[in-house]
Amino acid sequence: MIRYALKCDQDHRFESWFASASAYDTLRKAGHVSCVECGSVEVEKTLMAPAVTATKAPKNTPAAPPAKGSADAPARAATEGALSTPREAKLAALRRKVEANSDYVGNNFVSEARAMHLGDAPERPIWGEARIDEAKALVDDGVPVLPLPFIPRSKTN
Repeated sequence: MIRYALKCDQDHRFESWFASASAYDTLRKAGHVSCVECGSVEVEKTLMAPAVTATKAPKNTPAAPPAKGSADAPARAATEGALSTPREAKLAALRRKVEANSDYVGNNFVSEARAMHLGDAPERPIWGEARIDEAKALVDDGVPVLPLPFIPRSKTN
């Protein structure tokens, strides 16, 4: 795995992990690397200092926590219970609101949303999972859907 510091054409800066340097190049050329702020696919690597230590830490010494706002921040926030950036706090609040006020229907999302749209099922707030082609078909058919900026907790580490 490799972590890159990236920036978009709107000068938004963010970090992301990739399986390899060639994986980044392939994903970028295909338009699958996008800015977390504005969604722009005009993304390029920026200068990033390598994470190198001068000496080996003793085995009983705990590692220093990742820098505030780093790519490791979401994982750290989950384990520490503290959110390091306003964006992370807002995403966490959105997740709590969605989970508290709607039903998770998982892979049945497409059929549930379509059934409610057609009047075959009672309307209720739901969220779940859909492939991109399925989501596009729902939008094309006039079904009001939006992507959520998080994945189900059961699919996170």
